[in-house]
Amino acid sequence: MSERFTIDGSERLEQHLAVTCTHVRAGVERIIPTSKLEGLALAGGYGRGEGGVLRENGQDLPYNDMEFFVFIRGSTLINDRLFKVALHKLGESLSHAVGLDVDFKILSTARLRRSPVSMFYYDLLMGHRWLIGDDKLFAGCDHHRDAGRIPLHEATRLLFNRCSGLLFASTRLAQEYFTAADADFVGRNLAKAQLALGDVMLTMAGLYHWSCRERHRRLQELPGVDPTLLNHHAAGMEFKLHPQRSPHTRDELRQQHSALSQLAQNIFLQLESRRLEIKLSTPVDYTTSRTNKCPEVPLWKNLLIHFRTRGIPSGITRYPREHLLQELVRMLWTERHATPSAIQQYTALWNRFN
Repeated sequence: MSERFTIDGSERLEQHLAVTCTHVRAGVERIIPTSKLEGLALAGGYGRGEGGVLRENGQDLPYNDMEFFVFIRGSTLINDRLFKVALHKLGESLSHAVGLDVDFKILSTARLRRSPVSMFYYDLLMGHRWLIGDDKLFAGCDHHRDAGRIPLHEATRLLFNRCSGLLFASTRLAQEYFTAADADFVGRNLAKAQLALGDVMLTMAGLYHWSCRERHRRLQELPGVDPTLLNHHAAGMEFKLHPQRSPHTRDELRQQHSALSQLAQNIFLQLESRRLEIKLSTPVDYTTSRTNKCPEVPLWKNLLIHFRTRGIPSGITRYPREHLLQELVRMLWTERHATPSAIQQYTALWNRFN
């Protein structure tokens, strides 16, 4: 891994991020007993050495969240109850002090070893920076290192999240008043979707990679790739590495949103046709199909979720994300004009089951 947090950020920015990590380590060590603390790793873009650099007024500023994994011995469920609130408060205080969001995720190396392959864990193992511990903690986790084993439902989850961003952006574009903050929100979500569409195609081909630069190189070599998709991926990669405030008007963003949503629809239907092994030519085909959209989730887990959580608008044998997938397709690609209450309900469920 690179010793840097960014590709080309200033030394002042690099030092700021390094000092933040020092404060994070000290804070975590105050909260977690030494006997339980296995390790502490920075993940995400800064952990991979590809963190975003926002250039404003002649200065390089941080842009992405700093995502830390706190490895704690024992049950993750119990450790969540013991330490989650304290770590959240630490993240809030540090976020205010350093000027960027600091987030913590609690995990144990034992749970990581027995977890199924996912894009999330692949990115963690292949790109991280240790603050406490080293790669010896990842012994027995080699199944997470093979990108070719990332299942298609992980690509669906990525696209589900990024297309949800397109849905949320559409509500901003439809508002009576449209501010600079709204333009930034829309522009940011468009860029995330641009990058994700190419990443989904790579995942389908078994060629995903932890580095966004390497992913773009591989996408360029993928046979038959649409030049439009390549252009979108290049723009998304550039925004990831060098984000900027959106300079576009609402009308310009609407046009970009419309074109990108259409491309996302085509890729979504292609992915889901292959993953679910059914023919899906239109969004209506998807919303009217009774095929289980989340077959990877075992029945017992669906029943347990519905037992613990009342009022989820889906059958008790189906995973709640299926309802969200259906609603996403309906609101983004069929009705196009979702009501504020429908968006609010969708957002609440999305925050719980994304």
